[in-house]
Amino acid sequence: MKKISNIYSFSEMIFERLVSLATSVLGNSITFILAFCLVICWWVNDFFTTRDLHEIIGDFIFGTTFLSLFIIQKSFNKFSGSLHLKVNELVSSHETASNSVINAEEKTEREITELSREYAELAEQLKELDGVVEEEMNKNTLEK
Repeated sequence: MKKISNIYSFSEMIFERLVSLATSVLGNSITFILAFCLVICWWVNDFFTTRDLHEIIGDFIFGTTFLSLFIIQKSFNKFSGSLHLKVNELVSSHETASNSVINAEEKTEREITELSREYAELAEQLKELDGVVEEEMNKNTLEK
């Protein structure tokens, strides 16, 4: 069972690196320029073949959708980076905040899950504490 767990952990680590690489490549402006050139060449090549209007429109829509993938990924990378920067600034500027969540985007899925469990436990403790405080306040109010 331990061997299966090690294989799973290794495959997750490889997959996370692959996803990170793919995200970086798809959001790169050079990749978009290469894709744009590819689509233009494809459209020019199709222009000289005799095809009906439906196929031409379909190719145009397909090429536009293909290019949209790169634009959306670039936009998401920019938004995600700025959001992470803002959250890191808020966490680092607050004295009582836990620094373990700084750069959470660089942590593995397992590390994020463990942090999430810790915060869920903390939330449960706070709920219990709030319940005790409310009971004490109600007792004090009734005694007066």
